[in-house]
Amino acid sequence: MESKDTARWTRFRPFLLLVADGFIAAFALWTAYLLRFDAPGEHLAVFPFAVGLLVASRLASNLYFRLHRWSFKFSSLRDGARVGISGLMGTVLFVLGAYFGLRSFGWDVPPRGVVVFEMLLSTMSMAGIRFAPRLLWMYRADLWGRRKGERTLIVGAGRSGETLLRALQGQDIQAHHVVGFVDDNRDKWGHIVGGKPILGAVTELPKLASALRVRVVIIAIPGLPSSRLREILSMGFADHLRFQILPRGYGSLQDRDPAEAVRDVSTADLLSREQLVFSHDRAPGPDGHRVQLVAGAAGSIGSEVCAQLLDLGARRLVMLDIDENGLYVLKRRFERLHPKAQIVAEVGDIRDVPRLQHLFAHHRPSDVFHAAARKHVPLMESAPGEAVKTNVLGTHNLARVADAMGVARFVFMSTDKAVRPTSVMGATKRLGELVIHTMNDVSSTRFSVVRFGNVLDSAGSVVPLFREQIAAGGPVTVTHPEIQRFFMTISEAVGLVLRAAYGDYGRLCVLEMGEPIRIVDLARQMITLAGLVPDRDVNIEFTGLRPGEKLFEELLADGEREVQLIDGKIHVVEMDGPVVGVDSTLEELRRASTEEDVAGVLATLRRAVPEFRASMLSEPAQESASVM
Repeated sequence: MESKDTARWTRFRPFLLLVADGFIAAFALWTAYLLRFDAPGEHLAVFPFAVGLLVASRLASNLYFRLHRWSFKFSSLRDGARVGISGLMGTVLFVLGAYFGLRSFGWDVPPRGVVVFEMLLSTMSMAGIRFAPRLLWMYRADLWGRRKGERTLIVGAGRSGETLLRALQGQDIQAHHVVGFVDDNRDKWGHIVGGKPILGAVTELPKLASALRVRVVIIAIPGLPSSRLREILSMGFADHLRFQILPRGYGSLQDRDPAEAVRDVSTADLLSREQLVFSHDRAPGPDGHRVQLVAGAAGSIGSEVCAQLLDLGARRLVMLDIDENGLYVLKRRFERLHPKAQIVAEVGDIRDVPRLQHLFAHHRPSDVFHAAARKHVPLMESAPGEAVKTNVLGTHNLARVADAMGVARFVFMSTDKAVRPTSVMGATKRLGELVIHTMNDVSSTRFSVVRFGNVLDSAGSVVPLFREQIAAGGPVTVTHPEIQRFFMTISEAVGLVLRAAYGDYGRLCVLEMGEPIRIVDLARQMITLAGLVPDRDVNIEFTGLRPGEKLFEELLADGEREVQLIDGKIHVVEMDGPVVGVDSTLEELRRASTEEDVAGVLATLRRAVPEFRASMLSEPAQESASVM
């Protein structure tokens, strides 16, 4: 909040600037006469009239160009141009007034030399009193930054980098002392931007950071490809550094302070493609007539489905999960954020058909989002019956009840591990897909499957595991040096789910995932982002592939073909031929899983999913970084 003294100064500042401009004009005219004539006395008879005309001309021009409205702290090159044009315009007004005014009274017009000297002196002096405070403030801020701020290098000496530098220098508390720029444009090397040198190429960043004792690297290239960002983080820095970035799209938000826009680099920035932001052109309306039910609502994906549905205007939301504590916390949060929505938390298990029938009859949902699943690969290897009961039989239960209750849409969330599965989890998710495809053939409900890759920061996934291991000082465990995975953010996964649900594209939608990322590279980059040095501060250990795990994931299975591409990002896929034998398979799995017949469960899964090749896990494996 402004003090009274500050407010008073702000109110009277325009008037004081005009007074100062008047004194400058008078003094400049006097000095011009002294510079032009060795003995100016004979020419000074006209001075009182000339100075009055000059001051009036200067003030009129300065008022027109609003030089009395001036920000000493944020003045720019454009403001400097205003001063110059106003100085020239004031001189033109003075000359015209002198020619038509002074001559009419018989006074001599000031010589051209006097006019030119006065214009130069006035313009420079008016610019000086306006820019000097900013220059002095910047000099003081730079000295303060040298003493208190973290030594910082900016990657990118373009418009965004220069704007960022000015914003950092304009902060009241100097958190950064910028020592220079790096840029891949050779033509910029050796130049000065905002008083800071462009020191060389981005490839020289590790050497420069070490030589200049840099603590922070800010990447000021909003459109920098993720592949290039990963290259920068993999350059092998010898010192502990903190990496920050201007977010994508910053260039279109120039009204935002870049110093405030800067944030720490996150794992989401490392994706092999630009993150997708879906516009839901057929999202639920805010009229409150539709009821959405989310199964598995307390999980990472399910909770994000709930959040986006509410953001899109859903007014009646039923959250179903067996995790009562998670439901309770989620319900309180959503009720605080969306007080007008009717949010119901229901504890229940999709294995329990009577419970599902009761809930559907009571709430009458029109849209069902099925995110409930057993998804932990190694644990499901040792308990295949549990995976079957939830991922297959639970899915069938939910789909049958939805069909019987006349649900309009049903969306099943699947995984790329369902494609040519090598794990029990993947095989059960694949069979769950087949269940949904079968239901679509016999039901008036629109059933669809959404298949996506690994979700960053979801519960049980690689990112939280790495983060925990890094915080503990390591080692970070990776199963194989060549293991690769597709990645997406939770918001992207849910965006695809809702787009598929309300876009009515087809039975199976798959997100364009870009290029896969090596898990060991992700581990090294996360260690670097934590301000540590890989293999020095935190070691990486390879523990070997676990049963059910494969090196590379795929997005399309045998017998599937793409029939449409939506916005270049969503693949609509169809299966060749009908799905047969699902009902008998379900009965066999129900009997085998109930009787804890592990061999029977695996044998039935192999028959139902011929491409599945299972392997048993005899004892719990060390928790290593594959992706769940």
